[in-house]
Order: sequence, then structure tokens, then C-alpha cells
Amino acid sequence: MGVIIALVVSFGALIIGFMGEGGHVGALISWTPAMIVFGGTIGSSMLAFPMSDLKQIGRIMKSGLLYEPGDLNQLVAYFYELSVKSKKEGLLSLEAEVSNNPDADPFLKKGIQSLVDGESYESISDSLGNEIDRIEERHKIGAAIFNSAGGTAPTMGIVGTVLGLVHVLEGLAEADMSTLGKSIASAFLATLYGLASANLIFLPMGNRLKINNQKELLEKELILEGVLLLQKGLSPKTVQEKLMGFLNGDEGEQSGSTASVAREAVGAA
Repeated sequence: MGVIIALVVSFGALIIGFMGEGGHVGALISWTPAMIVFGGTIGSSMLAFPMSDLKQIGRIMKSGLLYEPGDLNQLVAYFYELSVKSKKEGLLSLEAEVSNNPDADPFLKKGIQSLVDGESYESISDSLGNEIDRIEERHKIGAAIFNSAGGTAPTMGIVGTVLGLVHVLEGLAEADMSTLGKSIASAFLATLYGLASANLIFLPMGNRLKINNQKELLEKELILEGVLLLQKGLSPKTVQEKLMGFLNGDEGEQSGSTASVAREAVGAA
């Protein structure tokens, strides 16, 4: 929803401002400059990146637009509960956490399943660590694709404008003065499309993927650390304190109160 609002605000401001100067929306629509700008940008991306990466663009966009970071405070409290349970009933008791919660984070489920299967500390660290590396690489590729498009689109816009002006100047001697202004305006639409798409879509999307990358990596690293602490069999209090190192000050205070509630609930059980 936030992405839709942002696009409506940004493009809406441009259109309303243009209309406020006396323009009309129809003057901003032309398929030829759009073909030059977006066709050229797509072609440049196809040359710059392997097709295997470009085929993932749908998944990458979904990640950038729909990704919602998990609550790190709840994760800390969750691992505290798991630690209490494993201390009382053993690591095998955590198998229910995998089978009874189909909506759980697949990465978290994989980590807990590794504990239940009795995998070694090194095996779990390597397996989950490699998956974190793959997630990071995916985000980097996605950000690079959109940042590349953000750099190419304005240039293609200038190319489109130059092509349009070449056509206008070529027939200037025989031009109908009543249509000359319209032809020049149409030529400059390519620059508009290039600048607007770069600064309102491609570059913001690249930055969004970078931010999501940082948030998702932090979440996955917390999960990895939590799983490894459970594998070591440390006390619930130690698990909580070590995982709180992933939180900033405000989150750390909130996590402390959340974990206290979790301790009371577990004790009551």
C-alpha cells in the first residue's frame, strides 16, 4: 500500500503541476518516445546482465514491493521460549515448532529442523550461512539491475529527444508552423520519460532493495545465531542476552519487556 501511495503522490504531483500551468494530460502521452526510452533501457539491461538474472525480475520486484521485515523483538522472545522448552524436554521437542506452524519463516523452520535432526554446529552454520549469502546476492543483483536502469533511462531520454529534433530540423524548411511546436514538444517527451522513470521508479526501487537487503540479512543472522545458541544448549537467559545484541537501543528495551512476558507465560505453563 505504501508503494502505491508513493507512486500516486509522485506522479500525481507532476501531472497536477503540469495541468496547473495550463497543460493537458494528452500532451504527455506518446508511444514513440516511450518505445525509445524503455526499449533502449531494457536492451541495455539485457546486455549488462545475464538472462538468468533478468528472468528473476518478477521475483525481485515482489521482494522489493511486498517484503515486510519480521519483528526482531518477537524473534528474541521466541528463541527464549524455544530455549526454555529445549532445556525442559530436549531438542527433539522442538519438532512440533516445524510441523505445527506451516506459515513460519522457511529459513527459521530449516534451522529448527536441523536441530531436531541432530546436525552439528558446523553443519548448521555452513548450511544456513550459505543460504544467507544467496539471499544477499539476490538482493544485490536486483538493486544493480534497477540502478543500472536508473542510469540508462535519462540517457536514452536524451537520445530520444535528439532523434526527435533531428526529424524536426530535417523538415524545418517545409514545416507547417502550426505543428512545429507540437513536434518539438513531442521530442522532449523522451527526456521527460527518461528522467521521470529513473528518479521515480528505477532508482527508488534499487534503494528499496538495498534497505530490504539489510533488514532481511539482520533478521536471518539473528535466526542463525539463535539456532546455534540452542544447539550449544546455553541457558535461556544467555540466549536472550546474546540475541538482544542484534537490536538497537529502543528495540532492546522493548525486547526486554517482551521477553519478560514470555518468561511469565512459560513459567505459568
